[in-house]
Amino acid sequence: MSTVLFERGSHRCLMFSEVSCDEEGVQANQFLLVNGKTGAILDPGGNLAYNDLYLGMNRYFPPHKLAGILASHADPDIIASLDRWMTATSAPVYISRVWERFIPHFCKPGKTVGRVKGIADAGARLSLGEGDDRFELWALPAHFLHAEGNFQFYDPVSRILFSGDLGASLGSGLQASQVVTELDRAHVGRMEGFHRRYMVSNKVMRLWAQMVSQLDIDMIVPQHGSPMAGAAVRQFIDWARELDCGIDLMSGANYRIPD
Repeated sequence: MSTVLFERGSHRCLMFSEVSCDEEGVQANQFLLVNGKTGAILDPGGNLAYNDLYLGMNRYFPPHKLAGILASHADPDIIASLDRWMTATSAPVYISRVWERFIPHFCKPGKTVGRVKGIADAGARLSLGEGDDRFELWALPAHFLHAEGNFQFYDPVSRILFSGDLGASLGSGLQASQVVTELDRAHVGRMEGFHRRYMVSNKVMRLWAQMVSQLDIDMIVPQHGSPMAGAAVRQFIDWARELDCGIDLMSGANYRIPD
């Protein structure tokens, strides 16, 4: 079951958020972008998510038409299903150069040869597809939010920022398919603990906020939890800009030999 985040003409953005997993697995979103007779998958997830995303893609175009597999970083909930995507499609994988020699460990020997496209730290405007179906996605630097080599992906047509772990919301009462339009206390409570632990520092959060404030963003869609739209977009950027997190909160008390 998918949620349509954007649809205009032949361009669609869909989110898959309801893959059932046991209590040991964290909720995660996967994304399918469709442009004409091709498209891309973003943060395709682990094996729990593969079937729903694959069937969803096939409703719009066949596997050999997939133009790209994009991964914000190399965590298992981002890309652990890579071996199956390498078999089912011929699409290249785009990921930070930091991780391009690590993700083959998710696959059988030889399956990623010639198919991993490392993204330089500065990011890139990626051109995907061919002919009339060609479209563009921007890989935006988001290093240390939370991974050392990390990218967010901006779709200039839908004006959606796919933000990876930044903006993630977790916890009881969460409905990932429900769009948040006001950053109220309850939603901040679902984000705060995660961001204080997983984001590296306020310095990096401020640099990120400065960068994305230059973009026209209609929706921020994280890899965990609810999308944010309307007033919540600016509210989240302002909240992130001021958040102390990661090494800001560390002291000698956190680095002691256990009793």
